[in-house]
Amino acid sequence: MYARVKSLGIFGLDTFGVTVECDISQGLPRFDLVGLPDAVVKESRERVRASIKNCHLEFPVSRITVNIAPADIKKEGSLYDLPVFISILKATNQLKGNIDDYAFIGELSLDGEIRGINGVLPMVMRAGELGIKSVFIPKENELEGSIIGNVDVLPVKNIFEVMRHISGEMKIMPCYNPRVTSLERNYNVDFSDVKGQAEAKRALEIVAAGGHNCIMIGPPGAGKSMLAKRLPTILPDMSFEEKLETTKIYSIAGKMAEQGAIINERPFRSPHHTVSANALTGGGANIKPGEISLAHNGVMFMDEFPEFDRRAKESLRQPLEDGIVNISRASGSVTYPSDIMLVCAMNPCACGFFGHPTKECTCTDASKKRYMDKISGPILDRIDIHIEVAPVEYEQLSSRAKEESSAEIRARVDKARKIQQKRFEGTGISCNAKMTARMTKEYCVLSYEANALLKMSFERLGLSARAYDKILRIARTIADLEECESIDVPHIAEALQYRSLDRKYWNNEV
Repeated sequence: MYARVKSLGIFGLDTFGVTVECDISQGLPRFDLVGLPDAVVKESRERVRASIKNCHLEFPVSRITVNIAPADIKKEGSLYDLPVFISILKATNQLKGNIDDYAFIGELSLDGEIRGINGVLPMVMRAGELGIKSVFIPKENELEGSIIGNVDVLPVKNIFEVMRHISGEMKIMPCYNPRVTSLERNYNVDFSDVKGQAEAKRALEIVAAGGHNCIMIGPPGAGKSMLAKRLPTILPDMSFEEKLETTKIYSIAGKMAEQGAIINERPFRSPHHTVSANALTGGGANIKPGEISLAHNGVMFMDEFPEFDRRAKESLRQPLEDGIVNISRASGSVTYPSDIMLVCAMNPCACGFFGHPTKECTCTDASKKRYMDKISGPILDRIDIHIEVAPVEYEQLSSRAKEESSAEIRARVDKARKIQQKRFEGTGISCNAKMTARMTKEYCVLSYEANALLKMSFERLGLSARAYDKILRIARTIADLEECESIDVPHIAEALQYRSLDRKYWNNEV
């Protein structure tokens, strides 16, 4: 007796079609599961055996061979429990009805309940691409699966619901809820909460408008973390494609339970400074996405930046440059997207009061140098904007004057982003910070005076080629905020000041 059942598989962000074949033949009772399964897939034999018996169905006392094809791709996770179960029932004629148009994914409990799994969204999307008409998914994953409308998604709680649907006894209505993709963002923080810090707010407005990375340097209590946590409130809304891409990453990582149906707000990740390089980039036996990929299309905030492990900091180089993370392990290689805005915060020295207007720094010159040397030149060079966050005066803190809200700042950011969308239409580039060298040359046209200022600054400050490009992109963003076509002297002058703090702090100049 033989049966064939369709399913789906996932490795990293790559999904693929799977065929589960079951052959039941005469011989000594044995249950073999082949097709390059990992330990979790192998354990499905015991879960399936117990489920069949506890559901008062007949488990064949024969030689059972189940093949999960293609056999050259490693199968991971508990999602193959349901298709293995169905293949055995079909091979023993205990399941009536045609299953050719169905695919099955889900984990089984020992009493036939179907439990939630990771990666449902990308697998359902792949099912539509493969022409599969209907997919059975766990009821727990219903909201996640309801986003896609090109395939019938059938959420089920237990194996009996699956059997009744296939036999025609009780049909399950496909779930599709496009409204989950149009939810409004809801933040409990706002820029109006921040007193003073006009210069820092202006810098973060430029950061948001151009998608730039930034580092904030200032003494403890100046408001660096407070400002960083409010950055997502002034970022533009995500497109539907960005929402889907981000949701796929969270689905694979198993973090959809805390997010709901779809990632509707730009992610904000803030890993602790003790995080390892592998936790940042991703990895593990099943190569899960790390913090960098979980911040895709959003913000990753690294507070106390110098205290992060050097390997962790240096692991940011490729993501910041290329927008992807390549992870290679013995089990294979995976590429995760990492189009992030990196926001770092740090003190100016170990005690935190170097350059403070009223408090004296207790660090020696050697300890200052050791502290600042924890951040390498190549990493600092990849950070577009350097922001000095000064202590807030009492008059500003106690003032009753109304501060500018996130909505007001975001309105200006949205205007600048629309200019960039029109400029980069059809190129795959979303903002100024992502411009290639060729695009930078084409779109960053300087006036004669602005070019003279930049040339003089380049020679005097000893800027690198990367810093030169970044200054042009920052100036382009400043010009976009003012709706100017060309880049003039004020735009270059302001952009240059956001690249000057490395001279002050890393050269120990007051």
